[in-house]
Amino acid sequence: MKIRAGHEIVFDCPAPIPMLLMLNIHPSREMDLLSEHRLTVDPPVPTTDYNDSFGNRCTRVLAPPGRFSITTDFLIRDYGTPDVIPYGAQQTPVEDLPADILVFLLGSRYCETDRLSETALALFGHVPRGWPLVQAICDFVYDRIIFDYTAARPTKTAWDAFMEQRGVCRDFAHLAVTFCRCMNIPARYCTGYLGDIGIPLSPDPMDFSAWFDVYLGGRWYTCDARHNHPRIGRILMARGRDATDVAMTTTFGTCILAGFTVITDLVQ
Repeated sequence: MKIRAGHEIVFDCPAPIPMLLMLNIHPSREMDLLSEHRLTVDPPVPTTDYNDSFGNRCTRVLAPPGRFSITTDFLIRDYGTPDVIPYGAQQTPVEDLPADILVFLLGSRYCETDRLSETALALFGHVPRGWPLVQAICDFVYDRIIFDYTAARPTKTAWDAFMEQRGVCRDFAHLAVTFCRCMNIPARYCTGYLGDIGIPLSPDPMDFSAWFDVYLGGRWYTCDARHNHPRIGRILMARGRDATDVAMTTTFGTCILAGFTVITDLVQ
């Protein structure tokens, strides 16, 4: 199937503002592109791309004073296969994990393993290791948190989401990632496009989405505590320890978000 995706993000800048943008699709999906994928900025100013330490494609730009927009619009091929449910996937002992996977066991800015480790053990200590444990964590987070756009804030952590029991997709992902790490399952935060494809249309405005990956049996698997069932049509943009590593826009100065539109539509 074909998916049309893209965005328009608009800022009002009182002065020149350096920005880091993580709005490109992930290099692993570039082979599926059916049209050019390019960030367009207006006014047109120079941009520079680089790959960060997690393999994400990032863009640097110096936004000029005034209104500044960042847009893209592209077609991508997707095979329409739902997320894999690895029923028999085993948990790898920590001592046998590859060295580059260990960072995804550690606490991070939004995933406070130190504050939630005792809770995780009390909730999940009796659950068989491997995929049953991951599913139990997703079930708990799905039931614990009520999806609520008004409960979103940039400083909200996994602990906050656990205590407040309300949040958006990033809060579901942060809490599930934290519980997985507390139970010695490597987990990484993901962000990208996820349209209402294969499900009833949502009345809410389209937005970017957050989910997470777990490392079981020597490979990564996609999980989604927000929806808690396999989905189709995910378009990965970036992966990291938590939302800090994959922030869509990082601005080094004060500016005002003046517009935000995301599209993810099934074409064929």
